[in-house]
Amino acid sequence: MPRTSAAPIRRMRWRLRSFSTCAWRSRAASGRGSGVVGYNVQTAVDTENHLIVEHEVTNVGNDTAHLANIAGQAKEVLQAGKLEAVADRGYYNSPEILACEEAGITVTLPKPMTSNAKSEGRFGKQDFVYNAGEDSYRCPAGEKLTYRYTNEEDGKTLRRYWTNACPQCPLKPKCTKGPERRIARWEHEHVLEATQKRLDENPKAMRTRRETVEHPFGTIKMRMGATHFLMKTLPKVATEMALCVLTYNLTRVINIVGVEKLMEAIKG
Repeated sequence: MPRTSAAPIRRMRWRLRSFSTCAWRSRAASGRGSGVVGYNVQTAVDTENHLIVEHEVTNVGNDTAHLANIAGQAKEVLQAGKLEAVADRGYYNSPEILACEEAGITVTLPKPMTSNAKSEGRFGKQDFVYNAGEDSYRCPAGEKLTYRYTNEEDGKTLRRYWTNACPQCPLKPKCTKGPERRIARWEHEHVLEATQKRLDENPKAMRTRRETVEHPFGTIKMRMGATHFLMKTLPKVATEMALCVLTYNLTRVINIVGVEKLMEAIKG
C-alpha cells in the first residue's frame, strides 16, 4: 500500500505481537530442546488504525531476540524520528531494550517474574531501592547495600552490592538462604528502570496492546480458515504471509478512507 502519510509522522505509537501457525517446519519452542511444527510471525501494529506497519516470518520459537529488529524496521518504514512501542513480556531482553533506547524507540513492557526468591516467598530485587546519588541499595530492613566489585556475566557488565548486616537481620529468612543477600546491577540498569516506570504509570498499556494486535491476527486467521500456512519452507511461507498482510491492510484502508481515496493515493 502507498506510504502517503509516512513522511509527516514524527512520533507514533505501535504494538508488537507474534503468533505461531503450522507450516510443517519444526522449530525450537523452548530451551529444553522441544519443538513445534510451525513458524513465528513478528508484527508491528499501529494503535490508531490497526494497520500492520511491519512484519517478519522466522523459525525461531521465542520472541526475546526480535524486539529491536522489528521495532527498527517499523521506525524505518514510518520514517519516524521517534516511536513508542508496547510489547508483551515474551520480548523482555535487556540488550534488546537498550538497542531500542539507543535507536530512539521508547519501549514499555512487563518484566517476566522468573525470580526463585519471589516464587518461594522471599524478597525480590524489586524490593530493594537503588539510590543513584550514593550508588547503593536499601533493603526491606533498611540496611544499605554498598558497591563491592564489578564483573562480566553473559556479556553484561554487572556491579555487585551487599551488606555485612545480613547474618543478624531478623528478616533474613524472608530474604536469602546464603550468608548475605547480593544484588547485581547492570551498567544500563537505568534503561530497564525507565521501562518499568512507564508501565507503572500506564497500567492499561498491556490491555491496549491486546486490543490493538489481536484485531489483525483475528482477521487474518479467520481468513486462513484452518489457521495454518499452505506453503512450506521459509521463503514461501514469508511470501504467503506478506500476501495476507497486504490483503488485510488493503481491507483496513478501504474501510477507513474508502475505495476512491485509496485509488487516488495509489495513482498519486
